[in-house]
Amino acid sequence: MSRLPAIASSGLQAASTQLGVAAHNIAHAQTPGLRPQQVVLETQPAGGVQAAIVSASQPGVSLAQEMLRQRAASDAYMANALVLQTHQRMLGSLLDTQA
Repeated sequence: MSRLPAIASSGLQAASTQLGVAAHNIAHAQTPGLRPQQVVLETQPAGGVQAAIVSASQPGVSLAQEMLRQRAASDAYMANALVLQTHQRMLGSLLDTQA
């Protein structure tokens, strides 16, 4: 059995976490002394990633940097969604061939 769906699903969850953190940081950018949140990704032995949210060591939010993070997370989300979609199509084709 392919681990591909589990790996892509963990990528979807990590990208979603990154989008949420960037949105949080942008929404609270004007809060004095705010230490923005950051996402730390850790690869898992069986494949995929685990996302953890930590606070930055320095206060202050760069709106430009957060916008870039949102774009990168959005692209990662789309890429993982396409992997899942392609896997489903391939599995369906395989089942059609075997039936």
